Amino acid sequence: RGRGSDAGRPRRRRCSGGRRRRGCCRGRVQGLTNFSEVLVETDTFDVSVSAEEKEEMPQIWNFSAGPGMLPRPVLEAVQREFLDYRGLGASIVEMSHRTHAVEAIVESLTDGLRGLLAIPEDFEIFFTQGGGRTQFAMVPANLLRGKTGAYLVTGLWSAAALEEARRIGRAEAVVRTEGDVPDATECDWPDAAAYVYYCDNETVHGVEFSAPPMAPEGVPLVADMSSNFLTRPIDWSRHGVVWAAAQKNFAPAGLTVVIARRDLLGGLLAHMPSMFDWALYAREKSMPNTPPVFQLYIADLVAKWVRSEGGVEEMHRRALERSSLLYEALDARPDLYVTNVARRARSRVNVPFALRNPDDLADFIAAGEREGFRQFTGHASVGGLRVSLYNAMPLEGPRRFAEFLRARRP
Repeated sequence: RGRGSDAGRPRRRRCSGGRRRRGCCRGRVQGLTNFSEVLVETDTFDVSVSAEEKEEMPQIWNFSAGPGMLPRPVLEAVQREFLDYRGLGASIVEMSHRTHAVEAIVESLTDGLRGLLAIPEDFEIFFTQGGGRTQFAMVPANLLRGKTGAYLVTGLWSAAALEEARRIGRAEAVVRTEGDVPDATECDWPDAAAYVYYCDNETVHGVEFSAPPMAPEGVPLVADMSSNFLTRPIDWSRHGVVWAAAQKNFAPAGLTVVIARRDLLGGLLAHMPSMFDWALYAREKSMPNTPPVFQLYIADLVAKWVRSEGGVEEMHRRALERSSLLYEALDARPDLYVTNVARRARSRVNVPFALRNPDDLADFIAAGEREGFRQFTGHASVGGLRVSLYNAMPLEGPRRFAEFLRARRP
């Protein structure tokens, strides 16, 4: 979590002889009489908090970059329904994807997203497994068709997408920027571009496009919107494909939504696995195999929550308000904090920064954790600090963190 900090590390439990517990009690498990005893005897890592410790803790603000926090009303609904989903006598995680109940969830989620994001009827909405890195391969597998993928590289995830595309076929970076988004004049387009790919919000580097980038006429624009999905409206006239891994704003990890113009389906390269075929997912209504039912269920609840809170326009307003609190506090103390993203490209949902004096990092993290802040260290590839502000984050969280930033002394 940070140099010199043990906060958040699991504590190994020991047997009475002082030995570490891994494997040492296996011979005794068979004699246990109930599941609770099995849990105690086989729980190698004890990360629980006692009631006494809980009372002494401040309110916790979870700034995790992903999996990110989910809306509390959604979690409470899941808790209520978990053992008996809608009176059907079974948990949602025990139900076949072929039941009417699960088919209704997928239909509700699909219709809900189409309404929330005003998705035109000529776009298919479907759900896959495999996360973002699988889409790094599925995009070129479905769209290259003997041409070249053109990539706008603005951070770690667009760079990773380019690297994966090169394993499938021809792909090249038409521009590379650091801490900023590119201008159209900076792009060196290939003669035969199959598509233009960009990451709408770079989670690690905190770089976000305020508007879709330009693409050559007739070339579809493909966007990875994993970390800012459902945070603002999408201009569908500018896009051919939008996809998003769910674990930031949408659902637990294990689900990805793909929204693709129908005329772009059906072009899977011949040597690719059939499970890479977007057209298969669209044709089978996201069920070519057993889908992640629990994730779909939570995603449907999140979509309903977004609608009840005022839709993506309201989510955008809140995102601007939350992030502005932090950027104003960081800009007010250039003697303490360093930000490396151009103002026009600052992310509304991921705010990375560094300390002017890196030697203070461990103390800063420890002080923040005493205030109730959690999971605000930077990505391992860049270090520093990062505060993530997804839809479920109340305004009070960034307000308190901004106060903490302003109160720090050199």
